[in-house]
Amino acid sequence: FGQDVRSIDLIIVTHNHIDHVNDAGLLIEATSDYEGKKKGRLVGSASVLLGDKKGDKGISSYHLGRLKRAKVAQPGKRITLEIRGKKAVLTPTKVKHEDETGFGFVLQMDGKKVGYTSDTEYFKGISQQYAGCDVLIANSLKSEDDGIPGHLHSKTTIRLLSEARPKLAVLSHLGMRLLKTGPEAEAKKIEKASGVRTISATDGMRINVSSLKIRR
Repeated sequence: FGQDVRSIDLIIVTHNHIDHVNDAGLLIEATSDYEGKKKGRLVGSASVLLGDKKGDKGISSYHLGRLKRAKVAQPGKRITLEIRGKKAVLTPTKVKHEDETGFGFVLQMDGKKVGYTSDTEYFKGISQQYAGCDVLIANSLKSEDDGIPGHLHSKTTIRLLSEARPKLAVLSHLGMRLLKTGPEAEAKKIEKASGVRTISATDGMRINVSSLKIRR
């Protein structure tokens, strides 16, 4: 997709599940130069950086040792960053998921706000965390509630968007069943019900946050 991973400024790992942490070590390697100079920065959950209840850590000590800086995220506690000479603020948000140390986030930079729900089910107060976002990336796994907790499904995603009112919602982390039945149709359904412009993420998609123009 023409993306140079060596240019990554910040790696964010929201929780210690394999589909979220698996490539972190590879990206850390990419942000280190061949002389071993530490350049990369990472914000991660306590389970990723310190270890979960069983002591399992998402990223090896070797790879953590190659980072210039690693920060444990705490929901509600802002993290001030400097990215390419510009000030940015990352605010970790609360989630309701199996990994109790997991988090979502809101990134504020250049006068814009981008939110990411991470893996979470709907809960009271979730929407207020993303109020005023220009773009909200929602991990909407399923089209219907299947009784398995921990993730958003279309009905709860509609509720979230109706309350948070972002300028643009992007459905991501789509489950296999939803991918087979048609994520674009699901996005249209969610847009109609929520009144919020909604699209489904595709591989390689780029969004200009200032203009909200989408390039696939």
